[in-house]
Order: sequence, then structure tokens, then C-alpha cells
Amino acid sequence: MGRKKARDNAFKCVYQFDFQGSENLSEILDFCYEENENDEEEKEYIIRIVEGVKQNLEKIDEIILSKLKNWNMSRISKVDLGILRLATYELLYTDIPVKVAVNEAVELAKEYGNDDSYTFVNGVLAKVIESKG
Repeated sequence: MGRKKARDNAFKCVYQFDFQGSENLSEILDFCYEENENDEEEKEYIIRIVEGVKQNLEKIDEIILSKLKNWNMSRISKVDLGILRLATYELLYTDIPVKVAVNEAVELAKEYGNDDSYTFVNGVLAKVIESKG
């Protein structure tokens, strides 16, 4: 399955930050590997992305929040926040094509979020891309 499966698992790890804290990264990754069958290439991708989100979490959250009017972080669903953190990291800190990062984020939102998640995620990421420009 490759990158799509790895991104899905990376999202699940980032999502766990709100429950276990990002300082428990090795614990979160161990659980992820236990629950999912990842090959070595997928594990490398997951580690790179999740560690990148962790290292840049404060900046990523600032960027996300700056794209929302009259919102605070507690108002964003945990699922949507995890997806936005992952996608914002991919958009700003990797060479993953913009269309791929956004499309995959929207697909994650459709799968794990509520009925409005994918439009919310898409809208926020459009603003992130605009400001990156």
C-alpha cells in the first residue's frame, strides 16, 4: 500500500499528541507499529513525518490558527487538527507535491472526520498554500 498507508498511520500518531503528548513519541510509534503492519520504508516515512510535526508543532499550530477567524485550538475537532497538522507539515517542510498533500488530507478527513471535516480541512489548507506562495 505504501505512502497512503504510511500517511494514514502517521496521522493516527499525530492525532495521539492531543491525548498522550508529543513527548511520548516512542510510545505512540510503538503502538502504531503494533496495530498496523508497516514495512521498513513505511516506518521511515512515518518516523520522519511524525518527528517533523513534533519538532515544528508550535509553528504549525500558529499557522493553522492564523488561517481561522475568531477560532481557538479547542474549537477544532481533534481529528481535523491532527489532519491539519500533518498536511501543514507536508506543505511547508517536505517536497511532497501540494496537490498530493491536500488530496490525501481531504481523504483522511472524509474517512475519519465528520460530514463537514473535508471542506473545513480543504479550506484551511487552501489558506496555508496562499500564504506560502
